[in-house]
Amino acid sequence: MLNTLSGRFLILTTVFVMLAEILIFVPSIARFREDYLLNRLERGQIASLALLADDMLATELEAELLENAGVFNVVLRRDEVRQLMLSSPIPQPIIDTYDLRMASPFVLIRDAVGRLTTQENEIIRVIGSPTRDAGLLIEVTMETAPLRNAMIDYGIRILLLSAVISIFTAILLFAAVRVFLVRPIKGVVDYMQRYAAAPEDARGIITPSAGVIELREAEDALLQLQTELTQALKQRERLAQLGGAVAKVSHDLRNILTSAQLFTDRIETSEDPLVRRLAPKLVKSITRAVSLCEGTLAFGRAEEPAPTLELVQLNALAADIVESESLAVGDGAVGISADIPPALVIRGDAEQLFRVIQNLVRNARQAIAATGKAGEVRIEAEEDDHAWWVRVVDTGPGLPIKAQENLFTPFQGGVRKGGSGLGLAIAAELVRGHGGALTMKTTGPEGTVFEICLPRGDGAI
Repeated sequence: MLNTLSGRFLILTTVFVMLAEILIFVPSIARFREDYLLNRLERGQIASLALLADDMLATELEAELLENAGVFNVVLRRDEVRQLMLSSPIPQPIIDTYDLRMASPFVLIRDAVGRLTTQENEIIRVIGSPTRDAGLLIEVTMETAPLRNAMIDYGIRILLLSAVISIFTAILLFAAVRVFLVRPIKGVVDYMQRYAAAPEDARGIITPSAGVIELREAEDALLQLQTELTQALKQRERLAQLGGAVAKVSHDLRNILTSAQLFTDRIETSEDPLVRRLAPKLVKSITRAVSLCEGTLAFGRAEEPAPTLELVQLNALAADIVESESLAVGDGAVGISADIPPALVIRGDAEQLFRVIQNLVRNARQAIAATGKAGEVRIEAEEDDHAWWVRVVDTGPGLPIKAQENLFTPFQGGVRKGGSGLGLAIAAELVRGHGGALTMKTTGPEGTVFEICLPRGDGAI
């Protein structure tokens, strides 16, 4: 109970109201003391009226008047003459004198606190103004024990009343918090639990209805989160199904390509010069296709192999890509070239880097070919003290806005009609496996530039 939101509100409200009542208590007790002393002055004045009516009062009557007034003597000043109206023996010396005529609130509070903290019964003199202008001043002498007892009794009643008010207020606030805050919050929590138990059940998606602005904002945020998460889960399910299908196709395709690999052995023995020249290219292509199928199967099992880092002659790797893609172009209007220093050696996985760069070159070639205009694709590279930089530059039409927003997102970054959008996503993942990054530097009507950054790292050779 105390660990709940409403329970904490209950406790805090009681404490805060009690603190407020304590701040009110001190001025109240000071005002009570002032009223008590004024009452004694008024009683003393009333008792003195009997003496004014009859100059000769019996001693017993005078003592009774003083006892009823709660004072030892009464002094009334009339017409600048100080007169001792009533008197009786004072048991001990007068300790202090209090003048109520010009006392400030601070002085009254200070004297009240001092009286509460003083337990001894003392004799004090109190001075005030007579009621109804019956003289210049009136003073009485009295003991402090009855005054302190009356103040303690009044303080206890004030504190008890404050406690009742605090508890009543806290109960009202507790009920209000339960209705206006706790219940809507529990409703949001219920929606979250229902959605977590069955994300595919649309009934678990919240319908914002709170009247409190902050709670309504929380409900709107939860609605947006649930909607996006539901879409992501659906897409993930589709990707899982597609991944299963791709794995099956890759498995069968690997077997077919393995058989084709055996047939290429006979092709290499052909006497035809053209066949002998193209046979090694065919063998390499089939080998890479088999490797790609095996990699796809590994990716489907979330076991993408880590890159095997070695020294790679980038110029030779780029030349192989240029020749392979040039064969695909044929006599087309797309020129493919490489501008790489002959001695440039980088550290990486040759097979994975081949896939990355070839993917970028093929995308650029297909984008230019789709326009029906002439264009150029060029592979560039350089190095510095910290990294190797490989760029694929084309003079194509540039990427559309939608493709730029989802560039490396599977199934969303595709540019060509019928494209899956997997190429750049896989390329970016392979580069990240090298500790590097694949980025698009520029794109527009003048062309597009993709850049691969491969850090040298501590293990650079």
